[in-house]
Amino acid sequence: MKRAGALLLAAVPVIATGVYFVLPTDSADAPVAPSAATAQSAREDAKDRAEEKRDAEERAEDDAVVAGLPAGLAAPGKKELAQRLVASAEHSTTDWRTTYGAIEDGGDGCGYTAGIIGFCTGTHDLLMLVESYTEDHPDNGLASYLPALREVDGSDSHEGLDPGFTAAWEAEAEVPAFREAQEAERDRIYFEPAVRLAKLDGLGTLGQFVYFDAMVFHGPDTDADGFYALRERTLKQAKTPAAGGSEKEYLNAFLDIRREAMLTRYPDRDTSRVDTAQRRFLEAGNLGLDTPLVWEMYGDHYRLP
Repeated sequence: MKRAGALLLAAVPVIATGVYFVLPTDSADAPVAPSAATAQSAREDAKDRAEEKRDAEERAEDDAVVAGLPAGLAAPGKKELAQRLVASAEHSTTDWRTTYGAIEDGGDGCGYTAGIIGFCTGTHDLLMLVESYTEDHPDNGLASYLPALREVDGSDSHEGLDPGFTAAWEAEAEVPAFREAQEAERDRIYFEPAVRLAKLDGLGTLGQFVYFDAMVFHGPDTDADGFYALRERTLKQAKTPAAGGSEKEYLNAFLDIRREAMLTRYPDRDTSRVDTAQRRFLEAGNLGLDTPLVWEMYGDHYRLP
């Protein structure tokens, strides 16, 4: 995986206020008047509560919309297909279950890239995975590397990780619980948000995969070439099907913008995951991502019957 930037994390503003009370001089029993700071704090709190309520209502409405749609890429067979397609790009194999222990530094500025979806030491998702896993399994073989993982997060540094981290990852990848943890983080960070948003945008199974693969590669962040930024740029050029646009035109625009972002960051890198895979499915009109599928990745040929 060759993502840019760190993961997009929600931040809750904390408002610090100074409070003082003015006591009237004519009566010790008179009511205490609230200060300007107190009144401002109350207004801010009310505004925050109102925004939280609106957000919750919008999420509930979106949940209802998604629940009423076909399973699409979330159907077990299609989800398996999606993992095979991503594995061909991330690991040059369609047997994604052989990649739990994969780990290497691809020289892309993201540090070590590891596991089934390419968790990176430099892009926060590998750190989140190990932290979450350690909460449930404190004696695991990666827990001792947490201080180093926190230090190198956001960089390509190996400080504190070499020489033992890669061997520890490979060993832990033999543990069923760690394999389950990798799959859970893949779904939580990448698969489920991508499929949900694609459905809300009115995209079919292919479009849902296009979002998923883009989120894996570019990261779920708002950097210039992060997934959400790419989507915002696409919306300026084409309407989503949910907004009355053509699905094929929208996806073509998204893939154009994504390809440009890939080449901007990595001018010498192969873009076949767009050119000879997703674009090929789109040009064939295979919006349902139906098999058989034939594609090429980095010069290798693949076929799923």
